[in-house]
Amino acid sequence: MFPLFETSQSMLAVILCLIALAFWVQKFKVFKLIGPALFIIISGIILVNLKIVTPGCELYGTISTYCIPISVSLYMLNIDLKQFLKMSRQPLMSIVSAVFSVSIVALFFGALFGSHLNEGWKVAGMFVGTYTGGSGNLTAIATGLNASADTIAAANAADYVIGMPTLVLMFAAPAIMKKSRKFQKLWPYSFTDAELQGNGSQSEFLKSENWSITDIAILLAISTSVVAVSTTISGLLGPDFASAGRILLISTISIILAQIPAVRRLKGAMNLGLLFGMMFLCIVGFSVDIRGFLTSAFTITVFCFCVVTGSMLLHLFITRMLKIRYEYVLLGIVGAIADGTTAALVASGAKWNSLVSVGLLMGIIGGICGNYFGIAVAYLVRMIIGA
Repeated sequence: MFPLFETSQSMLAVILCLIALAFWVQKFKVFKLIGPALFIIISGIILVNLKIVTPGCELYGTISTYCIPISVSLYMLNIDLKQFLKMSRQPLMSIVSAVFSVSIVALFFGALFGSHLNEGWKVAGMFVGTYTGGSGNLTAIATGLNASADTIAAANAADYVIGMPTLVLMFAAPAIMKKSRKFQKLWPYSFTDAELQGNGSQSEFLKSENWSITDIAILLAISTSVVAVSTTISGLLGPDFASAGRILLISTISIILAQIPAVRRLKGAMNLGLLFGMMFLCIVGFSVDIRGFLTSAFTITVFCFCVVTGSMLLHLFITRMLKIRYEYVLLGIVGAIADGTTAALVASGAKWNSLVSVGLLMGIIGGICGNYFGIAVAYLVRMIIGA
């Protein structure tokens, strides 16, 4: 009688219903705080450990093989490198400092924690990914490094436990920094209110967009073709690096294609990428044994805390020495820890109207760097600890 759902057909229905539910409950505050990704993973863990769904079926292998590579390609098809060339020096320096800080600190603590954690070197790379470009990078790097479901789930949980309070602080930071005289003395570099207000020509942030079935069909054709080509080429790299090389190739080829104006004008790539990523996270949840998950979660959470705290302190030190305006410093932290959209939301919420688009670009730059730096740090930690 148990599990209740175990065929590929029934599990596909469960996965899509779970994703729909994860987005629907975002209208409630408690679930909005958790976020759809962690909601999916926790729900999956509960369902599989209650024997409602099966821990393994043919469909899982198909989703694990294709969903994240397609998701990575779709995310990267939105990137316009020409926009980065228009950025001024200070915001570019801020996001570069944030990415550098996360990478160095994760490398250091990865060498300390790596040998005490199952797949510790992979966790180091995953944390670089998520704290330079968001949770999408964490999942992409985990796939590229062939991390286990228990490790992915524990890393996502640690990211939530440490990352969410940090983001709450980031949203409160603009008001705190503006009112604190001590902070103003410590960090006297900032914009005037008039400069932050802008000239009123800024476009509406997070406005709804219309996309057609033609856009979706073309985006799927491009992303699946990129995955197919990258998979073929990565097969020549050897078994130890083939999976990681595949993710890097997908990222690189997709970014190149995104520079074609006709490709970049296609609507819906981010939404499609999110859908495919959520399907994979369902499989992660369904594959987790709760006892193993709880055992590894605490140590990974301590590791995560060290990476977040250490990288923020290093980033603040570097940017203060470079005399970067604190608005850019804050948006660099948010763009790295979360993503461009969250950085733009922080700017919008603080009424920094002229910096909304800059925050978005800073997050995108972090997202681009995430896969490359994350995989590089993972293999460096592996070499250091001899894993």
